[in-house]
Amino acid sequence: MKKNLYTADASAVGGRSGHVRSATGVIDMEMSVPEGLGGKKGATNPEELFAAGYASCFQQALLVAATRNGDTLDKESSVKCSVTLFQEGEAYGLSAILDVDLKKFDEAKTIEMVRFAHKICPYSVGTRGNMEVELRVEGKAIPVQAEENAGVAANS
Repeated sequence: MKKNLYTADASAVGGRSGHVRSATGVIDMEMSVPEGLGGKKGATNPEELFAAGYASCFQQALLVAATRNGDTLDKESSVKCSVTLFQEGEAYGLSAILDVDLKKFDEAKTIEMVRFAHKICPYSVGTRGNMEVELRVEGKAIPVQAEENAGVAANS
């Protein structure tokens, strides 16, 4: 049974060259087309915000994975998320790479934890089947089975 835990509200005006503000006011920033695509310096963009949110959320899923195994994560463990905006025909899309460095675990245990985090992370669940997500451990891609990128949380 679905139980709503939290709802975030934000608004945007002006599209990619406008302004975003969260209902709480914590996010209140200028937006721009990415600088490399002709945008202005010093402003953020939707892909950058998405990457920050996904990295943070995936790190939390790894903390859950560690706790379930009776482990703790090294304080310096990290998740780097790279989000790519691409164009295919007239449509635009996103892809992501999650690169995890857990510091203290061996590769096999890290891969196991990354796979579990990918099953439960709300961003992974929300994008599953809709965008390509590559998982990496310290820069090395790990195989992702088709079933890991299909379905929803209820199937996990």
